[in-house]
Amino acid sequence: MDNNNYTIKSIPVDERPQEKLFKFGANSLSNSELIAIIIRTGNKEENAIKLAQNILNEDGKGLKNIAEGTLQKYIQNYKGISVVKAAQLLSVAELSKRISAFKNDKIKISSPNDAAVVMMEEMRYYKKEYFKIILLDTKNNIIKIAEISVGSLNSSIVHPREVFKEAISNASSSIILIHNHPSGESEPSHEDIILTNRLVECGKILGINVIDHLIIGDGNFFSFKEEGLI
Repeated sequence: MDNNNYTIKSIPVDERPQEKLFKFGANSLSNSELIAIIIRTGNKEENAIKLAQNILNEDGKGLKNIAEGTLQKYIQNYKGISVVKAAQLLSVAELSKRISAFKNDKIKISSPNDAAVVMMEEMRYYKKEYFKIILLDTKNNIIKIAEISVGSLNSSIVHPREVFKEAISNASSSIILIHNHPSGESEPSHEDIILTNRLVECGKILGINVIDHLIIGDGNFFSFKEEGLI
């Protein structure tokens, strides 16, 4: 079958993404088929599925190209992606991030991995360094996730006052420090270690336990607790 036609209608009915979704469910579709449903049409040389594959295949990044897509990039790099289609893709990416970051009031953190699962998809694609804290109650249930600072590409400005202000105002029993490395690497820097030690000591004075510091990379994370640094 030649997929390089202008519309999805050129594909046999049983193989069209929308019909497959209705018949077998959304989880049966490939990433390119799901994207094809969103953009609907391709260009004069390629149908929507092929166009979606082009987006996913660029630099071998797959869905990361959708997560990191910009209006300018879509319009300039992909023939057949209009402003409207770019807006649709940007909206889908943002909704996906918000859904993955949706927090249940009773999410319990029992291990570093639990915290990493909660934060990974939200933080792994950030282009700047974000510093956040997870506020926990006495049973290690999440009270709130608070953003403390946004830095540049390789640094973050964090002051203990801002960290513990959030913890005190939310009556948090303990906190988990979390920041990302835009490079994708999760190993702590010398500055990360110094900052962690400083916040741990401040927490001891205030009676708020800093139980871990996670560094989020691209699909990986570093736990100060697991490594015996806290």
